[in-house]
Amino acid sequence: MIRDKLLETATPVLFIVGPTAVGKTGLAVALARRLNGEIINADSRQVYRYMDIGTAKPTPDELAQAPHHLLDIVDPGINFDLASFLSMARDCIRDIRSRGRLPVVAGGSGQYVWALIEGWQVPKVPPDPAFRREKQQEADLHGPMPLYRQLQAIDPSRAAQLDPRNVRRVIRALEVCRSSQRAASGLRGRAQPMENVLVIGLTLNREELYRRIDGRVDRMLAAGLLEEVRSLTDRGYSMGRGPLASPGYRELGQHLAEEITLDEAVRRTKFQTHRLARRQHTWFKPDDARIRWLDVSDLGLEASAAHLAAEFLPGPYDTIGTPCQEPGR
Repeated sequence: MIRDKLLETATPVLFIVGPTAVGKTGLAVALARRLNGEIINADSRQVYRYMDIGTAKPTPDELAQAPHHLLDIVDPGINFDLASFLSMARDCIRDIRSRGRLPVVAGGSGQYVWALIEGWQVPKVPPDPAFRREKQQEADLHGPMPLYRQLQAIDPSRAAQLDPRNVRRVIRALEVCRSSQRAASGLRGRAQPMENVLVIGLTLNREELYRRIDGRVDRMLAAGLLEEVRSLTDRGYSMGRGPLASPGYRELGQHLAEEITLDEAVRRTKFQTHRLARRQHTWFKPDDARIRWLDVSDLGLEASAAHLAAEFLPGPYDTIGTPCQEPGR
């Protein structure tokens, strides 16, 4: 017990954050190699199987260079929420620390990152399939805004954190309110915040970031994103629902349903990914004193990040270990 407490308070944790397409994965892999680290995914879409290209998961080469955790652990039809992430991420951090290695948490899901750092305690409200079906039917008939307005009426704080188009999360917030008879935001208590944390944020001017996003969407198409969407459709998953409401899946699903042209699907995917980057920016504000910001356009990015880490770390990390195991891996 004493040893576990010492591990939780003394051993550092490194976070790599920032908007989509800014280069988090590459830097996380480079630092994990330098510092004997293991990477914990903090992207809410990369946890899902079969969604490799559209979520920009690490390449086989990147996976070979450093152990990764919380990738490909649930099917797209399974609910994976903040409570699930916190439980599994905390287990991974304890496991990595126990082997003398450095946990490197990398991803753009700001809620996941700050909840982990701040020690959020999220209620584990079990799914209510009938309620979800009812609310999904409402969204199908009337669009997402009526559901969003329901949430605004009962929990404006939680509503302000969500994109109205993210029907799955809006329904989940309504589900928590209904089950607990309390606002979902009010149920999120705080435990002990994490200690000994370094958060490195990657930033880039918006015009250049949008160019990166557009180029990556084009590369995803060339790498087979349309075929990935078709494969998911063949498996029985509905594009535009749950995690498959992510940019690219919804739009290419509409193309496969012959609702829009491929060119229009690509245009909409780029536009929605720009919106995603702006929303992520609201979680990782440049004036946040907790983040050490690095501009990815500067030369020597990796060296600058390694210097920050060297100042932060108390000593060498040289114990070789094996990644902790998640269900289905």
